[in-house]
Amino acid sequence: MRVFLLFFALAFFNKIQAQNEPTSSLEGLENQGIESFKTVSKIDPKKAAVFAAVLPGLGKIYNKQPWKLPIVYGGFILFGHYLKVNNDFFHAFKNAYLAETDADPNTINPFPRFSESTLKRNAESFRRNRDLVMIFMSIFYLVNIAETHIAAHLREFNVNDDLAIRIVPSSTSISSYSTKSIGLSIVIPLNK
Repeated sequence: MRVFLLFFALAFFNKIQAQNEPTSSLEGLENQGIESFKTVSKIDPKKAAVFAAVLPGLGKIYNKQPWKLPIVYGGFILFGHYLKVNNDFFHAFKNAYLAETDADPNTINPFPRFSESTLKRNAESFRRNRDLVMIFMSIFYLVNIAETHIAAHLREFNVNDDLAIRIVPSSTSISSYSTKSIGLSIVIPLNK
């Protein structure tokens, strides 16, 4: 019984303590006057990802990157074209194989030069290609959503001269007896 009461007392104490603390570390930063991503950003990455999932390209418009729309729709058009071509050839060879193997003399094989095994092999090949195109199209769709989400995070990323890497000419000497060598140095400013 004592253990039971001790457990509830600790749970009650933790609940009271959690109510007094900010619900997230971001709220704690905002209370201290430090700007967080949520206070600075006008673009919500989750919203951009949902828009990209609902209608590909809508997240790009929300991120104010309409120049990426031709890439997205061009990719889907290209995948759709190859999906249709492989599906049409798959059905054509499958129907030709069925026409060749059935016992009905009225059905005509549109590919009379191909044997039964060749018709079957071509049908399986085009079916496999169609399925691969569908898999790649799904991957393209998921990459589109992920890219939209990442682009929304990086949309307002501050890139100024303080963050830049500079390549400057330099001269060094290995020892006091040798001549100086001339080269390039990479300078990364770490002070703010």
